[in-house]
Amino acid sequence: MELTETHRDYWRKNLRLTAILLAIWFVVTFVIGYYARDLNFTFFGWPFSFWVGAQGALVIYCLIIWYYARAMNKLDEEHGVAEGD
Repeated sequence: MELTETHRDYWRKNLRLTAILLAIWFVVTFVIGYYARDLNFTFFGWPFSFWVGAQGALVIYCLIIWYYARAMNKLDEEHGVAEGD
């Protein structure tokens, strides 16, 4: 099957979205976690660095999944490959 320009455009946008969200995931997981240990104050009885690592990252992960699903549905509709109801 020969790929058309529409297929290439769809795949290019899909890869760009995935790369951006993976970069955000990397920053949240490794960079913020690394620098969070320098935040040495108490937040609701817990060290703030623990709270950032345990709660903040989970919220970001859920937002990444939600945004990916929303963006891919929009991209599917834009290129005519959306699933029917």
